[in-house]
Amino acid sequence: MEEQVVIFAVPFSYLIMARSEVANDKNYYAAAQNCHNKKSGAYTGEVSAEMLHSVGIRYCIVGHSERREYFNETNDILAEKLNLCLEYFINPIFCCGEPLSIREAGTENEFVEKQLRESLFHLPEEKIIEVVIAYEPIWAIGTGKTATTEQAQEMHAHLRSILAGQFGKNTADEISILYGGSVKAGNAKELFSCPDVDGGLVGGASLVADDFIQIIRALK
Repeated sequence: MEEQVVIFAVPFSYLIMARSEVANDKNYYAAAQNCHNKKSGAYTGEVSAEMLHSVGIRYCIVGHSERREYFNETNDILAEKLNLCLEYFINPIFCCGEPLSIREAGTENEFVEKQLRESLFHLPEEKIIEVVIAYEPIWAIGTGKTATTEQAQEMHAHLRSILAGQFGKNTADEISILYGGSVKAGNAKELFSCPDVDGGLVGGASLVADDFIQIIRALK
């Protein structure tokens, strides 16, 4: 994705409102925070990719760390979600990342490679370029530990090398890889200056309008 876009991932109840708010603004979109991994059926309360498509949603977060932890979403389940999003012309924002125990064991590279391999590697080249990757250093979120800019770039470069090994360098270079480890107004510019960091998956800072505006401007 060469052009810069701003995507607001809001709860289901606000999706239509958010989409209408940005409908006339170029490169601004609304995204769902999740979708169901089945195309249809008796799944009361779930929201399918087809439903999202029916209301004009073009992006959906898949595999956020909280979904993986609290809802036991496996790599295979996430592969199903990716397939359905792509079938309904929705760009998945695929989250990956390692917890503290994995980082302390020094096996983070193998851990994230498994996540990518089991959820993404079945896709053909023309589909993988529609996927956005978001790296979440789970070990640095709410633990009191901080990921450095160097650590962010190191992992992003590793993720891109994994993609290059499967799909080729040219394709890997086309895939946006976002950083989701407490992006703030104060560190956004430094993070976004890293060669393999293409943007941010912003959490709490997006709730403060002035801070989020600064983060958006740091992309330029």
